Amino acid sequence: MRLLRSVEILAWTVGALLLTTYAATRTWYAYGSEQGIATFDAVRSDTRAKQTAAPAAEEPVDMSKWSPERIARYRDSLQADAIPDAVLRIPSLNLVVPVFEGTSEENLNRGAGRIPGTAHIGETGNIGIAAHRDGFFRVLKDVRVGHLVQLERLDGTDTYRIVSTTIVDPTDVSVLDATSTQAITLVTCYPFYFVGSAPQRFIVRAEKMPAGVKPAGNRNRVASEGGATSDVGGTVSEVHPGPD
Repeated sequence: MRLLRSVEILAWTVGALLLTTYAATRTWYAYGSEQGIATFDAVRSDTRAKQTAAPAAEEPVDMSKWSPERIARYRDSLQADAIPDAVLRIPSLNLVVPVFEGTSEENLNRGAGRIPGTAHIGETGNIGIAAHRDGFFRVLKDVRVGHLVQLERLDGTDTYRIVSTTIVDPTDVSVLDATSTQAITLVTCYPFYFVGSAPQRFIVRAEKMPAGVKPAGNRNRVASEGGATSDVGGTVSEVHPGPD
């Protein structure tokens, strides 16, 4: 009887520890999230001279589709202070990601990066933005033509509509060619779950919408998946389709 009682106490103790660990992990996801976005919102508030407005609350990062390695690198990247140039949102995919200047490994670990040689954020032209396929940009596998993209700058927000997706070789830099209109080109490695260094690039093109225009178009899924599967992805920065 005493042995049975001891086993029962041990079982309750282990269960309590597991619940505590789970709760702590969920709390970290809610907090460890958008340090960059919280900083961006605070700076934007100052830029707009909203002295009485409090900075926006931090938004949790959805890591449910991320690889364990990418989560670990993201945690490490939160040690460094940095102010992103913008925040990219695709509401239909629950994507919220800070956009930093350049595609260094540090920037891609903590968010997305503007590809050097493409238009700067806020300029007219083709803005190239890259991120990891096993991190923030993994949700692009579910993207559809017609989805809206919001690019929040310090002095305003631009709304774009996704018009196409393509799959290209890493050497095909034409997807980042300059344009006379305002566009965003999102770049990540492909296939999304390929084992090792992915051989292709998945490209999403979005064009700025005129004010007051409602989105239209084919909303069928356009991304397809192939190749072997793995939780560890390659990186956009290995050979990203754009000039350095």
